Amino acid sequence: MAPPPPAPGHAVNPFYGEADPASDMTVEPPRHRLPDRPMPPHAAYQYVHDELMLDGNSRLNLATFVTTWMEPQATTLMTECRDKNMIDKDEYPRTAELERRCVAMLADLWNAPDPAGTIGCSTTGSSEACMLAGMALKRRWARANKDRYPSRDARPNLVMGTNVQVCWEKFCTFWEVEARQVPMEGERFHLDPTAAAELCDENTIGVVTVLGSTFDGSYEPVAEVCAALDALQERTGLDVPVHVDGASGAMVAPFLDEELVWDFRLPRVASINTSGHKYGLVYPGVGWALWRDPAALPEELVFRVNYLGGDMPTFALNFSRPGAQVAAQYYTFLRLGREGYRVVQRTARDVARSLAGRIGALGGFRLLTRGDELPVFAFTTADDVKEFDVFDVSRRLRERGWLVPAYSFPPNREDLSVLRIVCRNGFSMDLADLFLEDLNALLPELRRQTCPLGRPEEVATAFHH
Repeated sequence: MAPPPPAPGHAVNPFYGEADPASDMTVEPPRHRLPDRPMPPHAAYQYVHDELMLDGNSRLNLATFVTTWMEPQATTLMTECRDKNMIDKDEYPRTAELERRCVAMLADLWNAPDPAGTIGCSTTGSSEACMLAGMALKRRWARANKDRYPSRDARPNLVMGTNVQVCWEKFCTFWEVEARQVPMEGERFHLDPTAAAELCDENTIGVVTVLGSTFDGSYEPVAEVCAALDALQERTGLDVPVHVDGASGAMVAPFLDEELVWDFRLPRVASINTSGHKYGLVYPGVGWALWRDPAALPEELVFRVNYLGGDMPTFALNFSRPGAQVAAQYYTFLRLGREGYRVVQRTARDVARSLAGRIGALGGFRLLTRGDELPVFAFTTADDVKEFDVFDVSRRLRERGWLVPAYSFPPNREDLSVLRIVCRNGFSMDLADLFLEDLNALLPELRRQTCPLGRPEEVATAFHH
């Protein structure tokens, strides 16, 4: 029996063979090594473009926190700046100046004691910003304990909830810090202040609080954590600083929850990070890390470069990266101002609250959160639903183009699996209506199942974004 013909490789429209359509495009280029010959630019574009068509639609991706829409003017500005290396502050002093202005604006937004004197920097995202903040915490602790560290008897530790973003686990692994995690309990899905204080000792470099958990969109009680650590210091003399991971919430709470005290108004808060490419409303990837004052960032971690005849401090793990995202962040700050950000974030929260309420009214689901803090909510199947689970719902929604993550919670709530929806700028009430129509149309089919079909691992990974 003759073997089957080989599967066709990349198919390119013959019209893209600029000189000879009949022969120029007959040779399939290799996929895993450099081709021997160049090809016309239109053909190369078609290869890449056609493969990327199989990606999901980013606007229908309700798993990601990342910005998926910006104005044409912002896109043009980013195109103009994409060849500028952010690290070359000597060569691109105005880009460096825009970074400095953004840091000052964020310091003012987060109520730093002296916004003009606040130390901060741009990063590739919140993960890098968290690494930098963790490094500063560890170095401060090491300086204060130089008579005991390094030694076997003094291993630094970092206290956090089990709901932290995976970058904190990476930090602890990379920098040899013990991760002390407070587990979830019952209907508490984030850090407990009392439990956090109980885990602290003389080797604790800090406590991480999350303003906007990726698991359910809720704010952790930063002020209560600080109060518990104040009480700990009164009892024991231990002075434990707090870092606020505000990857999402630090660009939501200042505009929608002004009465909430979570930032540098709390003396124990040493540093804050946020993602400009999340609710900072900029395309990826840009993040920000700020320290309340120079004392919070050990001087030996800071490198200095010549800037307009003077010194400019820099602190980063990354080196070469484009200045386009910083320019886009400054553009967005100018474009929106406080009132503009307030309107955008209020709209996202209104959409989240409305959609959460209507999903809760469908029957078959139970809401864990309602989008009252981050414009994010989590829900699970009702207790009486036996025919399907959240993984079935996620799978069926994907068939209609909607990317909604389903995942299990960490210790001690591994028994709980949920769906989570992130409402971002660009996810309008009209799109929410269409999503609800699709979800409602799926329910009769799901209820006809005899049992859940099982959890596919690829469905249960997207919530980390």
